Amino acid sequence: MTDPSRSDTLSRYIDYLPAIFREEATPGQAPFVGRFLLAFEQILSGHGRADDPGLEEILDGIPGALAGVQRYFEPGPGATVADTQRAPAEFLEWLSGWVALALRADLDEAQQRQLIAQAVSLYRMRGTKRGLAALLSIYALPNPTIEEFTAAFQIGVHSTIGQDTQLDGGPAHFFRVTIRLPDPDLQVFARQREIASAIIDMEKPAHTYYELRVETPAFQIGVQSTVGVDSLLGPKPA
Repeated sequence: MTDPSRSDTLSRYIDYLPAIFREEATPGQAPFVGRFLLAFEQILSGHGRADDPGLEEILDGIPGALAGVQRYFEPGPGATVADTQRAPAEFLEWLSGWVALALRADLDEAQQRQLIAQAVSLYRMRGTKRGLAALLSIYALPNPTIEEFTAAFQIGVHSTIGQDTQLDGGPAHFFRVTIRLPDPDLQVFARQREIASAIIDMEKPAHTYYELRVETPAFQIGVQSTVGVDSLLGPKPA
């Protein structure tokens, strides 16, 4: 490991060259080769700075400041993993390729980290209600309702017409997704609907079709009455 306290005017790599390369061509000025090798030393060995590590420091780590190369494979979502122990933000796009993900441009850093961390488990649930609900939640579309109208009328089990059953059993291969947005802003409404449609189209089985409903619930005491969570005092988007 390179000594971080040394001068940055002359590379220590010059110590491994013949003595002629350490001679000063101009009195009082560091040899050109020594200055030239600083760039290679910075890339390969680093200067002991955690915010700008060299390859050796990435592989071995800077004690007390930077973990080794293993941290580059830790997406570290949430606040459970310190920044010095997880992949840098600029490395996330490369890391997503390891789990066959193409990160959407409208994902923030926290969502990218969560998606990468859950990618493998989500693949096992692909094409299921549970998997689709989990993916929508990552994209800030929490607690979606996914209904499949495939159950025939059965008293006490599936018997609420229009909610969990239809008299003829419902159309084949059809499901309905309902998401609820607490923000009535029309631009947010349109963007979230577009995101939801794109996710559903990507995740649903090819032979199925669906209806997407986006709701901004109105105030209703005892039913929908928590402002900003399940109710809005303002007007509903058109």
